[in-house]
Amino acid sequence: MNIDEDTCEWLGCTTPLEMYKHQCALLEDEISDLQRHLAKARANVAGLVHMNDLLIAGKAAAEEQLRSISSQLSLANVHSSEQSKEIMGLKIIASQNSHLRVENQRLLLELTVLRGPQP
Repeated sequence: MNIDEDTCEWLGCTTPLEMYKHQCALLEDEISDLQRHLAKARANVAGLVHMNDLLIAGKAAAEEQLRSISSQLSLANVHSSEQSKEIMGLKIIASQNSHLRVENQRLLLELTVLRGPQP
């Protein structure tokens, strides 16, 4: 009786070569799956880079528009300030006109009283 005889085949156990082949097949499946995931991730990154480029361009356009509108608003504020000064001047003139009209009426009344009744 030979005790050194390999008995692993008797019970349906796989040989080392079969285990290596099976391990290689598993690794090949895992590598192909990883390659699919990597390709998908690269496509996602490319999409994100494209979206980022669009956002940067949109941001630049919005900043330019903001500068333009800020400039226009500044000019409108200057114009409004000038008109406000004109309005204040006109109000002062109107007030003076009203005061002079009242004073003129008062002086006319005094003159009429001093002259007396006209025949």
